[in-house]
Amino acid sequence: MRSPWTCVLWDVDGTVVDASDGILRRLTTTLEHFGYPAPTRAELVHWIGPPMFESFQVNLGMTPEQSTEAVAYYRALSKADGYTTGARLFEGIGELIAELDRAGVPQATASSKPENQVIALMEHFALTPHLRVITGATPDERTLSAKADIVAEALRRLRAVGVDTSRPVLIGDRHHDVDGGAVNDVPVIFVRWGFSWPHESEGAQATVDDVASLRGLLLTPTE
Repeated sequence: MRSPWTCVLWDVDGTVVDASDGILRRLTTTLEHFGYPAPTRAELVHWIGPPMFESFQVNLGMTPEQSTEAVAYYRALSKADGYTTGARLFEGIGELIAELDRAGVPQATASSKPENQVIALMEHFALTPHLRVITGATPDERTLSAKADIVAEALRRLRAVGVDTSRPVLIGDRHHDVDGGAVNDVPVIFVRWGFSWPHESEGAQATVDDVASLRGLLLTPTE
């Protein structure tokens, strides 16, 4: 098998990993602590994907200072809870990442999740050996958190280890993946199994509903 892409970048939350159970539990505790009503599961679409620092401001109207405090509280819960508690891989994704590696396709994460959490998840699901680079946000989610910056950093790190980044592709499930890819001239394949509204795929090069369809866009039979 070969790939039309020289490297593949993976968003994590909603694309590779479903961590929604733990996120909902921690969000409920955090919002109630700060005097807000608990979110419903349907409202998770507003929270999963974008940086938490941004989400507390956009979804609740917090100031940057309040958001910093809320993020710190939420992250303390995450650390106590365990970054991998309740998380699961979306069906077939782990196998596809391993297959891409066997085909010689360099891969990296490009996640707005804090990098230490991304590392913990990739190790937990035994995906680390298949990835050339693991890129996530800085712990404060402010220094490095915007998707465009994350994508740029993932590409920079790949180039630093000798990877050809001339034809990259980003796999994601939210509008900020599409926007972040566009800033870096990286086409995006939008997956429908994550947490998104239908319109969020606008601007993506392709949209897929299942892993088999995604595989067909990432790997083609050798002539």
